[in-house]
Amino acid sequence: MKILKAFQFKLKPSVAQDQVLRKYMGCARFAYNRALALQKELYEKEQRKLSYPEMARYLVVWKKDAETSFLKEAPAQILQQKLMDLEKSYVNFFKRGFGFPKFKKRGRRETFRLPDAHQITLDQKNGRVQLPKIGWLRYRHSRDVIGTVKNVTISFEAGEWHISFQVEQEIETLIHPSNEMIGIDLGVAQFATFSNGGHIPALNSLKKHASSLKRCQKKLSRKKKGSQNWKKHSKKLARKHKKVSACRKDFLHKASTMLSKNQEIIGVENLKVGNMSRSAKGTEQEPGRKVRAKSGLNRSILDQGWGEFLRQLSYKQEWRGGLLISVNPRYTSQKWALFIVSAIYLLTAKLV
Repeated sequence: MKILKAFQFKLKPSVAQDQVLRKYMGCARFAYNRALALQKELYEKEQRKLSYPEMARYLVVWKKDAETSFLKEAPAQILQQKLMDLEKSYVNFFKRGFGFPKFKKRGRRETFRLPDAHQITLDQKNGRVQLPKIGWLRYRHSRDVIGTVKNVTISFEAGEWHISFQVEQEIETLIHPSNEMIGIDLGVAQFATFSNGGHIPALNSLKKHASSLKRCQKKLSRKKKGSQNWKKHSKKLARKHKKVSACRKDFLHKASTMLSKNQEIIGVENLKVGNMSRSAKGTEQEPGRKVRAKSGLNRSILDQGWGEFLRQLSYKQEWRGGLLISVNPRYTSQKWALFIVSAIYLLTAKLV
């Protein structure tokens, strides 16, 4: 079977390359926001939305316009990929109940993608990669990229550049080495409680760094917006938030890897995290009750990263030949009878 994996590294661009990357990032953000403005105008007028080919034709018009001719400086593929991202967001909004697409803000986590693998040359021995119109870029080679490179994504967050290689790997259909099965009850006091009595303590990454974030946010609020001190403290705050996210991501990867290696069948709750973390403030006519307590609970729920944990567990079980079963979360804290019956049925069918 063929699988897709991503290998991310820290980029080390020169001063000139940093300026070029920033220019490309700005062009991609502008194209996305300009296309979203058109789509939003049509949506408010209750008219048919533009398809991706129609939006792509606007790129030609914008490049010929004197005010937006700077878009010529960026590779066309970068701009086209951004329009594809917008099209995907719009489809999710109409068909899957996601929120309406939002405008990209400068300074937030920004990305652009280069989809043509034939224009990408990877030199792992010397820790560098050649990209179109940019040249050779050095990156921190912490591990080997295994597989066929399909595309490259450049991201900028908290003052640091990163590069992500999406590769295609072909692996044999595996048989899981373990015959164990387990049920997992996700929570806040304990991140995961197992049907065999074990548990994984909660990390609470945001809670651990809350005081440091509060002090940094307080200092930032006292600076004049747009000043050099404001920019300096804004970057400092962004680095702290990135650290919180990195700690959580590392914790989730270690937990999901440990479970997928040791358990062939894993039962998890089919949680609706969006409904669970909904605000309780209500409306002016019908204000909510215990809003502050519910706000703290919502913060703790979102700090656990349940959705990302289940996503990681799903593809890691697939890679190792295991099974992941979603069950109704009702009464899973007391018993896992439904999971055990389903697991035995599937395991028996597999052996037959």
